[in-house]
Amino acid sequence: MKTLLVLRHAKSSWDDSALDDHERPLNARGEKDAPRMGQRARDEGLCPELIISSDAVRARLTAAAMAAATGGQILLDARLYHASAAEIIAALKSLVQRDVATVMIVGHNPGLEQLIAQLTGEWEPLPTAALAQIALPIAQWSDLDTAIRGTLVALWTPKELR
Repeated sequence: MKTLLVLRHAKSSWDDSALDDHERPLNARGEKDAPRMGQRARDEGLCPELIISSDAVRARLTAAAMAAATGGQILLDARLYHASAAEIIAALKSLVQRDVATVMIVGHNPGLEQLIAQLTGEWEPLPTAALAQIALPIAQWSDLDTAIRGTLVALWTPKELR
Protein backbone atom coordinates (compact mmCIF):
# COMPACT_ATOMS: atom_id res chain seq x y z
CA MET A 1 0.00 0.00 0.00
CA LYS A 2 1.27 3.47 -0.95
CA THR A 3 0.01 6.92 0.04
CA LEU A 4 -0.33 9.72 -2.48
CA LEU A 5 -0.88 13.24 -1.22
CA VAL A 6 -2.26 15.65 -3.79
CA LEU A 7 -1.78 19.35 -3.04
CA ARG A 8 -2.97 22.17 -5.26
CA HIS A 9 -0.70 25.21 -5.09
CA ALA A 10 -1.80 27.97 -2.73
CA LYS A 11 -3.55 31.12 -3.99
CA SER A 12 -1.41 33.04 -6.44
CA SER A 13 -1.08 36.73 -7.11
CA TRP A 14 -2.42 38.46 -10.19
CA ASP A 15 -1.03 41.87 -9.13
CA ASP A 16 1.56 42.08 -11.91
CA SER A 17 -0.20 41.54 -15.24
CA ALA A 18 3.17 41.61 -17.03
CA LEU A 19 4.28 38.40 -15.29
CA ASP A 20 4.09 35.18 -17.24
CA ASP A 21 1.64 32.70 -15.65
CA HIS A 22 4.53 30.39 -14.78
CA GLU A 23 6.20 33.17 -12.74
CA ARG A 24 3.24 34.27 -10.59
CA PRO A 25 4.06 34.16 -6.84
CA LEU A 26 1.69 33.52 -3.95
CA ASN A 27 -0.57 36.30 -2.78
CA ALA A 28 -1.02 37.18 0.91
CA ARG A 29 -3.69 34.51 1.42
CA GLY A 30 -1.52 31.90 -0.29
CA GLU A 31 1.43 32.82 1.92
CA LYS A 32 -0.75 32.11 4.98
CA ASP A 33 -2.55 29.02 3.64
CA ALA A 34 0.52 27.07 2.45
CA PRO A 35 2.13 26.81 5.93
CA ARG A 36 -1.27 26.13 7.53
CA MET A 37 -1.82 23.18 5.23
CA GLY A 38 1.70 21.98 5.99
CA GLN A 39 0.90 22.10 9.70
CA ARG A 40 -2.37 20.24 9.05
CA ALA A 41 -0.52 17.51 7.14
CA ARG A 42 1.97 17.15 9.99
CA ASP A 43 -0.87 17.05 12.56
CA GLU A 44 -2.45 14.22 10.53
CA GLY A 45 0.86 12.32 10.51
CA LEU A 46 1.28 12.83 6.77
CA CYS A 47 4.97 13.38 6.18
CA PRO A 48 5.89 12.69 2.57
CA GLU A 49 9.33 11.34 1.92
CA LEU A 50 9.27 12.96 -1.51
CA ILE A 51 7.46 16.09 -2.69
CA ILE A 52 7.28 16.34 -6.47
CA SER A 53 6.31 19.83 -7.54
CA SER A 54 5.58 21.73 -10.69
CA ASP A 55 8.36 24.19 -11.33
CA ALA A 56 5.93 27.15 -11.48
CA VAL A 57 6.77 29.73 -8.80
CA ARG A 58 3.46 29.38 -6.95
CA ALA A 59 3.82 25.58 -6.80
CA ARG A 60 7.48 25.76 -5.71
CA LEU A 61 6.61 28.15 -2.88
CA THR A 62 3.73 25.92 -1.77
CA ALA A 63 5.99 22.84 -1.84
CA ALA A 64 8.63 24.68 0.20
CA ALA A 65 6.07 25.55 2.88
CA MET A 66 4.93 21.93 3.00
CA ALA A 67 8.50 20.64 3.24
CA ALA A 68 9.25 23.09 6.06
CA ALA A 69 6.33 21.64 8.04
CA THR A 70 6.60 17.96 7.19
CA GLY A 71 10.10 17.31 5.94
CA GLY A 72 10.60 15.52 2.69
CA GLN A 73 12.83 16.14 -0.26
CA ILE A 74 11.49 18.44 -2.99
CA LEU A 75 11.94 17.44 -6.60
CA LEU A 76 10.90 19.99 -9.23
CA ASP A 77 9.46 18.61 -12.44
CA ALA A 78 8.55 20.89 -15.36
CA ARG A 79 6.21 18.17 -16.69
CA LEU A 80 3.78 18.92 -13.85
CA TYR A 81 3.05 22.47 -15.01
CA HIS A 82 -0.59 22.13 -16.13
CA ALA A 83 -0.19 18.34 -16.48
CA SER A 84 -3.06 15.96 -17.16
CA ALA A 85 -3.84 13.05 -14.85
CA ALA A 86 -2.04 10.66 -17.23
CA GLU A 87 1.05 12.89 -17.28
CA ILE A 88 1.11 13.06 -13.47
CA ILE A 89 0.85 9.27 -13.24
CA ALA A 90 3.70 8.92 -15.76
CA ALA A 91 5.85 11.28 -13.68
CA LEU A 92 5.14 9.30 -10.51
CA LYS A 93 6.04 6.03 -12.22
CA SER A 94 9.30 7.38 -13.56
CA LEU A 95 10.50 9.40 -10.57
CA VAL A 96 9.59 7.56 -7.39
CA GLN A 97 11.73 4.74 -6.06
CA ARG A 98 9.92 1.60 -4.97
CA ASP A 99 10.73 1.90 -1.25
CA VAL A 100 9.16 5.38 -0.85
CA ALA A 101 5.84 4.93 0.98
CA THR A 102 4.37 8.45 0.85
CA VAL A 103 4.67 10.91 -2.02
CA MET A 104 3.16 14.35 -2.47
CA ILE A 105 2.36 15.96 -5.80
CA VAL A 106 2.11 19.77 -5.88
CA GLY A 107 0.56 21.12 -9.02
CA HIS A 108 -2.36 22.68 -10.81
CA ASN A 109 -5.97 22.18 -11.79
CA PRO A 110 -7.66 20.76 -13.74
CA GLY A 111 -5.05 17.97 -13.78
CA LEU A 112 -5.09 17.38 -10.03
CA GLU A 113 -8.88 17.08 -9.87
CA GLN A 114 -8.70 14.71 -12.83
CA LEU A 115 -6.01 12.69 -11.05
CA ILE A 116 -8.14 12.27 -7.93
CA ALA A 117 -11.13 11.24 -10.04
CA GLN A 118 -9.01 8.85 -12.13
CA LEU A 119 -7.47 7.12 -9.12
CA THR A 120 -10.52 7.03 -6.81
CA GLY A 121 -13.60 7.23 -9.01
CA GLU A 122 -14.69 10.27 -6.97
CA TRP A 123 -14.86 13.79 -8.35
CA GLU A 124 -13.88 16.34 -5.72
CA PRO A 125 -13.34 20.06 -6.20
CA LEU A 126 -9.81 21.03 -5.22
CA PRO A 127 -9.57 24.72 -4.31
CA THR A 128 -6.19 26.39 -3.93
CA ALA A 129 -4.06 24.87 -1.14
CA ALA A 130 -6.43 21.90 -0.74
CA LEU A 131 -4.82 18.60 0.23
CA ALA A 132 -6.13 15.13 -0.63
CA GLN A 133 -4.91 11.82 0.78
CA ILE A 134 -5.25 8.75 -1.44
CA ALA A 135 -4.45 5.18 -0.39
CA LEU A 136 -3.22 3.18 -3.37
CA PRO A 137 -3.30 -0.64 -3.50
CA ILE A 138 0.14 -0.96 -5.09
CA ALA A 139 3.41 -2.44 -3.86
CA GLN A 140 5.64 -0.12 -5.87
CA TRP A 141 5.13 3.15 -7.73
CA SER A 142 5.93 1.55 -11.07
CA ASP A 143 2.68 -0.45 -10.65
CA LEU A 144 0.61 2.74 -10.79
CA ASP A 145 -1.54 3.17 -13.88
CA THR A 146 -4.91 4.57 -14.90
CA ALA A 147 -6.69 1.30 -14.05
CA ILE A 148 -5.66 1.38 -10.36
CA ARG A 149 -8.48 2.26 -7.97
CA GLY A 150 -7.40 3.83 -4.73
CA THR A 151 -9.40 5.22 -1.84
CA LEU A 152 -9.85 8.90 -1.11
CA VAL A 153 -9.07 8.85 2.61
CA ALA A 154 -9.47 12.56 3.34
CA LEU A 155 -9.59 16.00 1.79
CA TRP A 156 -8.70 19.18 3.67
CA THR A 157 -9.14 22.78 2.54
CA PRO A 158 -7.57 25.91 4.00
CA LYS A 159 -11.04 27.35 4.56
CA GLU A 160 -11.53 24.72 7.31
CA LEU A 161 -8.47 26.11 9.11
CA ARG A 162 -9.41 29.81 9.09
